[in-house]
Amino acid sequence: MRTFEKSYETDNRTGTNQEGPDANRPLERLTATSIIGDKVENAQGDDLGSIDNLMINIHTGRVEYAVLEFGSFLGIGGKLFAIPFEELRVSPGRHVFILNRDKDYLRMSPGFDKNHWPDTNDHTYYGDVDSYWGYSTMP
Repeated sequence: MRTFEKSYETDNRTGTNQEGPDANRPLERLTATSIIGDKVENAQGDDLGSIDNLMINIHTGRVEYAVLEFGSFLGIGGKLFAIPFEELRVSPGRHVFILNRDKDYLRMSPGFDKNHWPDTNDHTYYGDVDSYWGYSTMP
């Protein structure tokens, strides 16, 4: 069995990803490409879909929403949901994100079709999303 001499602080500063179960621990930052496609589950382990994309506010630089694909089978059907990124918690040991909501809550949230994304300046849609998830809408 191969072992690695690790310096977690150096790994996190340089972005070098060592192999093994404790690579880059403690986890502080992730690349967009490492997040897109990740599974999302609730605290009970129910599959809630996967992260299809991220939405970044170009004025603040903040990742505002993870776009969650839910209800599809082999990429067919399903719906997309903009989930406030703050709702997600990473489970680094399991390589999944945890959304502390049940499937019914997600099904009832404002969603959209893969081929008909809301405009990025659609304040009504994103206001509805923020309101549904309990966030105040910014003016």
